[in-house]
Amino acid sequence: MVRKVRQRAAVVAGAALALTCALGLTGAAAAQAAPKPKLAPAGVDITGDQLAQPLKLRADTSPAEVNMVIDQVKWLGTTGQLRGPAAKDLGPKYTVVVLAAGSPQHTYDLFPLAKGGPRVYRPAKQPDLSHPRAGWFFGRLNMSETLRAVGVPLAPQFDTISGGVGGGERVLPEDALDPVGNLDTALGDLQRLLLLNVGVVLVITVGLAGIALLVRRRTR
Repeated sequence: MVRKVRQRAAVVAGAALALTCALGLTGAAAAQAAPKPKLAPAGVDITGDQLAQPLKLRADTSPAEVNMVIDQVKWLGTTGQLRGPAAKDLGPKYTVVVLAAGSPQHTYDLFPLAKGGPRVYRPAKQPDLSHPRAGWFFGRLNMSETLRAVGVPLAPQFDTISGGVGGGERVLPEDALDPVGNLDTALGDLQRLLLLNVGVVLVITVGLAGIALLVRRRTR
Protein backbone atom coordinates (compact mmCIF):
# COMPACT_ATOMS: atom_id res chain seq x y z
CA MET A 1 0.00 0.00 0.00
CA VAL A 2 2.79 2.39 0.93
CA ARG A 3 4.63 1.56 -2.32
CA LYS A 4 1.53 2.37 -4.40
CA VAL A 5 1.09 5.68 -2.60
CA ARG A 6 4.71 6.57 -3.26
CA GLN A 7 4.38 5.61 -6.93
CA ARG A 8 1.28 7.76 -7.34
CA ALA A 9 2.98 10.65 -5.57
CA ALA A 10 5.95 10.32 -7.94
CA VAL A 11 3.65 10.32 -10.99
CA VAL A 12 1.79 13.42 -9.76
CA ALA A 13 5.04 15.22 -8.96
CA GLY A 14 6.50 14.34 -12.34
CA ALA A 15 3.40 15.51 -14.19
CA ALA A 16 3.45 18.75 -12.25
CA LEU A 17 7.14 19.21 -13.11
CA ALA A 18 6.47 18.59 -16.82
CA LEU A 19 3.57 21.02 -16.82
CA THR A 20 5.68 23.64 -15.04
CA CYS A 21 8.46 23.26 -17.60
CA ALA A 22 5.96 23.54 -20.44
CA LEU A 23 4.41 26.66 -18.98
CA GLY A 24 7.87 28.10 -18.41
CA LEU A 25 8.83 27.44 -22.02
CA THR A 26 5.59 29.02 -23.25
CA GLY A 27 6.08 32.03 -21.01
CA ALA A 28 9.68 32.50 -22.13
CA ALA A 29 8.72 32.25 -25.79
CA ALA A 30 5.87 34.68 -25.29
CA ALA A 31 8.20 37.08 -23.50
CA GLN A 32 10.66 36.91 -26.38
CA ALA A 33 7.90 37.37 -28.93
CA ALA A 34 6.34 40.30 -27.09
CA PRO A 35 7.38 43.57 -28.75
CA LYS A 36 9.32 46.10 -26.77
CA PRO A 37 7.42 49.18 -25.69
CA LYS A 38 7.56 51.72 -28.48
CA LEU A 39 8.69 55.24 -27.80
CA ALA A 40 6.42 58.02 -28.98
CA PRO A 41 7.80 59.47 -32.23
CA ALA A 42 9.50 62.81 -31.63
CA GLY A 43 9.59 63.63 -35.33
CA VAL A 44 10.64 62.54 -38.78
CA ASP A 45 13.39 63.54 -41.23
CA ILE A 46 12.67 63.22 -44.95
CA THR A 47 15.33 63.25 -47.66
CA GLY A 48 15.05 62.50 -51.34
CA ASP A 49 14.36 63.75 -54.82
CA GLN A 50 14.40 67.58 -55.22
CA LEU A 51 15.04 68.09 -51.49
CA ALA A 52 18.26 70.09 -51.17
CA GLN A 53 18.03 69.89 -47.38
CA PRO A 54 16.36 67.27 -45.17
CA LEU A 55 12.77 68.10 -44.35
CA LYS A 56 12.70 68.07 -40.54
CA LEU A 57 9.28 67.69 -38.92
CA ARG A 58 8.96 67.64 -35.14
CA ALA A 59 6.04 66.50 -33.01
CA ASP A 60 6.15 69.56 -30.76
CA THR A 61 5.80 72.04 -33.62
CA SER A 62 4.13 70.01 -36.41
CA PRO A 63 2.24 67.13 -34.74
CA ALA A 64 -0.31 66.72 -37.53
CA GLU A 65 2.37 66.46 -40.22
CA VAL A 66 4.41 63.97 -38.18
CA ASN A 67 1.37 61.78 -37.62
CA MET A 68 0.54 61.89 -41.33
CA VAL A 69 3.99 60.58 -42.25
CA ILE A 70 4.04 57.97 -39.47
CA ASP A 71 0.66 56.72 -40.68
CA GLN A 72 2.30 55.74 -43.98
CA VAL A 73 4.60 53.18 -42.32
CA LYS A 74 3.24 52.24 -38.87
CA TRP A 75 0.99 49.48 -40.21
CA LEU A 76 3.69 47.42 -41.94
CA GLY A 77 3.65 43.74 -41.07
CA THR A 78 6.54 41.48 -40.10
CA THR A 79 6.90 39.96 -43.56
CA GLY A 80 6.98 41.80 -46.85
CA GLN A 81 7.68 40.80 -50.41
CA LEU A 82 11.27 39.82 -51.14
CA ARG A 83 11.30 41.61 -54.50
CA GLY A 84 9.96 44.98 -55.47
CA PRO A 85 9.37 46.64 -58.84
CA ALA A 86 12.21 47.15 -61.29
CA ALA A 87 14.35 50.21 -60.57
CA LYS A 88 13.06 51.98 -63.67
CA ASP A 89 9.48 51.63 -62.38
CA LEU A 90 10.06 52.99 -58.87
CA GLY A 91 10.09 56.71 -59.56
CA PRO A 92 11.43 59.24 -57.02
CA LYS A 93 12.63 57.89 -53.70
CA TYR A 94 12.11 59.52 -50.29
CA THR A 95 13.79 58.19 -47.18
CA VAL A 96 11.89 58.69 -43.93
CA VAL A 97 13.77 58.45 -40.63
CA VAL A 98 11.58 58.23 -37.53
CA LEU A 99 13.03 59.88 -34.44
CA ALA A 100 12.29 59.04 -30.80
CA ALA A 101 13.96 60.19 -27.60
CA GLY A 102 16.18 62.49 -29.65
CA SER A 103 17.73 59.79 -31.83
CA PRO A 104 16.88 57.91 -35.07
CA GLN A 105 14.88 54.72 -34.48
CA HIS A 106 13.54 53.48 -37.82
CA THR A 107 14.06 54.17 -41.50
CA TYR A 108 11.91 53.49 -44.56
CA ASP A 109 12.18 54.19 -48.28
CA LEU A 110 8.98 55.53 -49.84
CA PHE A 111 8.22 55.46 -53.57
CA PRO A 112 4.96 57.42 -53.99
CA LEU A 113 4.98 57.37 -57.80
CA ALA A 114 5.98 53.74 -58.36
CA LYS A 115 4.36 51.98 -61.29
CA GLY A 116 1.41 49.94 -60.06
CA GLY A 117 0.95 52.01 -56.91
CA PRO A 118 2.98 53.48 -54.03
CA ARG A 119 5.57 51.21 -52.47
CA VAL A 120 7.47 51.10 -49.17
CA TYR A 121 10.79 49.35 -48.62
CA ARG A 122 11.91 48.54 -45.07
CA PRO A 123 15.64 47.78 -44.77
CA ALA A 124 16.80 45.05 -42.40
CA LYS A 125 19.41 47.38 -40.90
CA GLN A 126 17.69 49.93 -38.66
CA PRO A 127 19.13 52.85 -36.65
CA ASP A 128 17.93 51.35 -33.36
CA LEU A 129 20.00 48.20 -34.13
CA SER A 130 16.89 46.08 -34.55
CA HIS A 131 16.92 43.63 -37.43
CA PRO A 132 13.44 43.20 -38.93
CA ARG A 133 13.07 41.18 -42.09
CA ALA A 134 13.74 43.37 -45.10
CA GLY A 135 10.80 43.59 -47.43
CA TRP A 136 8.66 45.49 -49.90
CA PHE A 137 5.11 46.59 -49.11
CA PHE A 138 2.32 48.24 -51.05
CA GLY A 139 1.95 51.78 -49.71
CA ARG A 140 -1.17 53.72 -48.91
CA LEU A 141 -2.94 55.21 -51.91
CA ASN A 142 -2.62 58.73 -50.45
CA MET A 143 1.17 58.55 -50.06
CA SER A 144 1.99 61.14 -52.73
CA GLU A 145 -0.59 63.62 -51.43
CA THR A 146 0.56 63.11 -47.85
CA LEU A 147 4.18 63.80 -48.73
CA ARG A 148 3.19 66.85 -50.76
CA ALA A 149 1.08 68.14 -47.86
CA VAL A 150 4.01 68.02 -45.43
CA GLY A 151 6.38 69.85 -47.79
CA VAL A 152 7.81 67.35 -50.28
CA PRO A 153 7.95 68.92 -53.78
CA LEU A 154 5.60 66.53 -55.58
CA ALA A 155 3.04 67.44 -58.22
CA PRO A 156 -0.58 66.99 -57.10
CA GLN A 157 -1.87 63.45 -57.63
CA PHE A 158 -5.48 62.32 -57.52
CA ASP A 159 -5.58 58.92 -55.81
CA THR A 160 -9.24 58.30 -56.65
CA ILE A 161 -11.56 59.41 -59.41
CA SER A 162 -14.93 60.60 -58.21
CA GLY A 163 -17.89 58.55 -59.35
CA GLY A 164 -20.68 60.59 -57.78
CA VAL A 165 -22.09 60.47 -54.30
CA GLY A 166 -20.88 57.37 -52.54
CA GLY A 167 -18.91 56.25 -55.60
CA GLY A 168 -15.34 56.18 -56.75
CA GLU A 169 -12.92 54.21 -58.86
CA ARG A 170 -9.39 53.11 -58.07
CA VAL A 171 -6.62 54.56 -60.15
CA LEU A 172 -4.59 51.44 -59.40
CA PRO A 173 -5.27 48.47 -61.67
CA GLU A 174 -6.83 45.44 -60.03
CA ASP A 175 -3.79 43.28 -60.73
CA ALA A 176 -1.68 45.65 -58.61
CA LEU A 177 -3.52 44.52 -55.49
CA ASP A 178 -1.49 41.49 -54.47
CA PRO A 179 -2.96 39.37 -51.65
CA VAL A 180 0.24 37.33 -51.39
CA GLY A 181 1.86 39.86 -49.06
CA ASN A 182 -0.91 39.51 -46.47
CA LEU A 183 -0.92 35.73 -46.93
CA ASP A 184 2.83 35.57 -46.28
CA THR A 185 2.36 37.51 -43.04
CA ALA A 186 -0.41 35.19 -41.87
CA LEU A 187 1.57 32.06 -42.75
CA GLY A 188 4.63 33.37 -40.93
CA ASP A 189 2.63 33.99 -37.75
CA LEU A 190 0.99 30.55 -38.03
CA GLN A 191 4.37 28.88 -38.46
CA ARG A 192 5.74 30.50 -35.30
CA LEU A 193 2.64 29.43 -33.36
CA LEU A 194 2.93 25.83 -34.58
CA LEU A 195 6.63 25.68 -33.64
CA LEU A 196 5.80 26.94 -30.16
CA ASN A 197 3.07 24.32 -29.74
CA VAL A 198 5.38 21.56 -30.97
CA GLY A 199 8.00 22.62 -28.41
CA VAL A 200 5.46 22.47 -25.60
CA VAL A 201 4.26 19.02 -26.69
CA LEU A 202 7.85 17.74 -26.84
CA VAL A 203 8.60 18.97 -23.32
CA ILE A 204 5.46 17.31 -21.95
CA THR A 205 6.21 14.07 -23.83
CA VAL A 206 9.78 13.91 -22.54
CA GLY A 207 8.58 14.61 -19.01
CA LEU A 208 5.93 11.87 -19.12
CA ALA A 209 8.43 9.42 -20.62
CA GLY A 210 10.83 10.13 -17.79
CA ILE A 211 8.09 9.60 -15.23
CA ALA A 212 7.06 6.32 -16.82
CA LEU A 213 10.68 5.09 -16.79
CA LEU A 214 11.08 6.09 -13.15
CA VAL A 215 7.90 4.28 -12.13
CA ARG A 216 8.89 1.19 -14.12
CA ARG A 217 12.26 1.01 -12.40
CA ARG A 218 10.75 1.36 -8.94
CA THR A 219 8.14 -1.34 -9.57
CA ARG A 220 10.75 -3.93 -10.54
